[in-house]
Amino acid sequence: MSTTYDVAVIGLGGMGSAAAWHLARRGQRVVGFEQFDPVHDQGSSHGSTRLVRQAYYEDPRYVPLLVRAYELWDELGSLAGSPALQRTGGLMLGPRDGAVVTGTLASAEQWGLPHRLLDADEVMRRHPAFRLQPDEVAVHEPAAGFVVPERTIADHLDLAAAAGAALHFRTEVQGWELTATGVRVHTGTSGFDAGRLVVCAGPWSTRVLADHGLPLVVERHLVHWFAPGGDPARFAADRLPVYLWELDAGSELYGFPVVPGDPRAKVAFFHDGRGADPDHLDRQVGPEEAVSLRRALSDRLPDLADHWLSGTACMYTVTPDRNFVVGSVAGTDGRVTVAAGFSGHGFKFVPVIGEIVADLATHGSTALDISLFDPRRFDPSGVA
Repeated sequence: MSTTYDVAVIGLGGMGSAAAWHLARRGQRVVGFEQFDPVHDQGSSHGSTRLVRQAYYEDPRYVPLLVRAYELWDELGSLAGSPALQRTGGLMLGPRDGAVVTGTLASAEQWGLPHRLLDADEVMRRHPAFRLQPDEVAVHEPAAGFVVPERTIADHLDLAAAAGAALHFRTEVQGWELTATGVRVHTGTSGFDAGRLVVCAGPWSTRVLADHGLPLVVERHLVHWFAPGGDPARFAADRLPVYLWELDAGSELYGFPVVPGDPRAKVAFFHDGRGADPDHLDRQVGPEEAVSLRRALSDRLPDLADHWLSGTACMYTVTPDRNFVVGSVAGTDGRVTVAAGFSGHGFKFVPVIGEIVADLATHGSTALDISLFDPRRFDPSGVA
């Protein structure tokens, strides 16, 4: 006897776990598939911390989604029993006329977000771990902070299961097809029927949607951990906010304070990856892969530069314009929704993307403006 579901979800990492929860909480009969264990470290949703901010230098059209994301992060924390979003404040640093500073100011001013522009001397007085050049400035955003991806995924999965979602782990999807009444998902040994399908497969979205022309490129990226030298108290969350630092045009690093229970400081380049196969990712990271990052830190966070501890590899799934892909998959009559191509800056949006995907899968539309993410922008025919 087979069971027919309202919605099937492929991929139960950051976006998929949130989608499963938002669908299940609406009373939808949800079945979800994850090829790995719950809360795994094989894709794009691990690494202990993720930076969260609202004054979005990339494009001010992201800001309303982030405002809603903050509400949902706080709701998740309330439901789970401890805060999901840790507000440490954040610094967006770089040349006064650089993309990060000017874009952050533009978004903050357009949407009335609290912020303050600080010169180099003021930043170093407040946060003595930093070393700025005289021509560098920073935009302080008091609402910025971080979330712990592993914990928030676990919370979304627990809530989804408690709301009735049937979640299958260590279950690889072999394919899917449209049927007369919806979609059928094949796992190799079984077929699952559903009215709608949601694809949140991260780097594997290129395989799940191989026949649908989405220009997604998978890249290997690294994050590194350092032991603070000098006075470690300078790196505590009450002295060091989260930060994003434009070094040169197109080159940025980001990092975090030392979090309770972990004496390490996490730092990484934002976009400094190379092409990768998600099924054969090189996961070994040695000190030789931190040389360029240590060089950058020697001028900016010198108490970190000489104390590399370890690194780990993750993956970005990147679009040509680095904007997300969220919407109906071409040729599926609205029965298949994709949420992919988050290009290394998507985790802060996890709960609101889950809500948007639930809107699309149940109503075919959402109240939030997601035109920036329309999959049809890559389709010359413009047909969804």
